[in-house]
Amino acid sequence: MDRTTVEAYDTHAERWAAARPVGPAEAGDARDFAASAERPIVDLGCGSGRHLGDLGPGVVGLDASAAMLALAAAERRGVPLVRGDLLALPFTTGAVGGAWAKQSYVHVARTAMPAALAEAHRVLRVGARLRLVVFSGDRELEPHPDDDLPGGRRFSAWEPDHLRDVVVGAGFEIDELVGEAHRLLVTAVRARTLADHVGPAMRLLICGLNPSVYAADAGVGFARPGNRFWPAAIRAGLVHTDRDPVRALADDGIGMTDLVKRATPRAAELSRAEYEDGLRRVERLVAWLRPAAVCMVGLAGWRAAADRSAVAGWQERGLGGRPLYLMPSTSGLNAHSSLDALTAHLLEAARGSSIDGAASARRPQ
Repeated sequence: MDRTTVEAYDTHAERWAAARPVGPAEAGDARDFAASAERPIVDLGCGSGRHLGDLGPGVVGLDASAAMLALAAAERRGVPLVRGDLLALPFTTGAVGGAWAKQSYVHVARTAMPAALAEAHRVLRVGARLRLVVFSGDRELEPHPDDDLPGGRRFSAWEPDHLRDVVVGAGFEIDELVGEAHRLLVTAVRARTLADHVGPAMRLLICGLNPSVYAADAGVGFARPGNRFWPAAIRAGLVHTDRDPVRALADDGIGMTDLVKRATPRAAELSRAEYEDGLRRVERLVAWLRPAAVCMVGLAGWRAAADRSAVAGWQERGLGGRPLYLMPSTSGLNAHSSLDALTAHLLEAARGSSIDGAASARRPQ
């Protein structure tokens, strides 16, 4: 979360709280959410505790501001409170039954939103509900000209379609996304799938076909012991930590997404329409975050959605304005490709993971 904003809340917590009493509509919205969610519910960005009472028993408040939490502790004695960051939630994987986040993610940079929502996906159990309220518009962590709080708070704002892509990419199924005045309200369910691990300045974006059920439950793409992706990626020098997409992004600049978010026992169960719809989402993701290159793992999705005669290697079409490398599946079911061969493909994708390198790789030798 933006540190300048946290400092503003720490300095002016009482002023902020005094100016924002909870109205009947807000209280009713919180109670309705609480009635639909399992416990525990976490108020992600609880501030002075203004919604903790309406969220009912079994609620935990989280905020990045110590001063806000002090107000919440005085207002709601006995409610567990924790200081934490939306990008590193201090909860056990799958421990949370519902997440209420009213205008807290507005202080997260849009390019950091996939990582923040991936954290929400991690701590929520499958089927848990998320209520997310952000500002509508087109703003990337900037001061608001009409901000009534001193200290230089910074805000992000979203267009509906862009927000939808990011929430879906984070592994949620959207029940409702509506605009209301200057806000967007999202109600979503944590799906049995993987969250994208993507962000700015990626040197390579790895795109799988779709998560296996095994991988979705493990929380890691290509997680099955027989899958050769991680051994090949380590041998190729792409990553340094086995089966850890968070570290791959943070330490190595390697992002991970899937062409289709729906988890299945086998990719053969996916339809051409799912591949085509997924390719449009991934193309928008690439055009937004601009990785140096994209490596698609598995031929079937690209053949179904874009070029049925495609072969492994650099693709002339590219994706989202970035170079695209297509390689065979790393699944243990793909006996035609050895670990050495898969490593060689990832080495080639890494070699071309810059505009000049990929352009050179695509030229006939």
